[in-house]
Amino acid sequence: MSVTDGMIRAIRWYQRAISANRPACCKYYPSCSRYAIEALERYGAFRGGLLAVLRLLRCRPWSRGGIDDVPQRYSVFYRISWSKAHEEPRLTPLAWHDDAVGESDDRHAQRKEMA
Repeated sequence: MSVTDGMIRAIRWYQRAISANRPACCKYYPSCSRYAIEALERYGAFRGGLLAVLRLLRCRPWSRGGIDDVPQRYSVFYRISWSKAHEEPRLTPLAWHDDAVGESDDRHAQRKEMA
C-alpha cells in the first residue's frame, strides 16, 4: 500500500467513524475530507497532502466558505490573483468521482436544501 492510499483510507475512516456521527459543519463545498481525497488522488501524498492542509487552514470560523474545488493545475497559490495558476472561485462545483462521496457530503446537501 502506498502512502497516498494510506492517507485516503484514513480520511475514509474519519468520514465513516467520526464525521457521520456529527452534524455537517464544513463551510466549503465539497467538504474538507472530500477535497482532501480528490487532492490526494490527483496530486499524490506530498502535493495533495499540502493542498489538503491548506484547505483545512482556510476552513475557519471567520472564513466566507463557498465552492472551493481542487485546482486543475497544481499550485499552492491558485486562489491568489497574481499567480499564473490563479482560478476564479466557481459558482457551480466541478463533477466529482462517485467513489469519493462520503456520508458527510449527503448531510451537507440536506443542510443546504433546508436553508
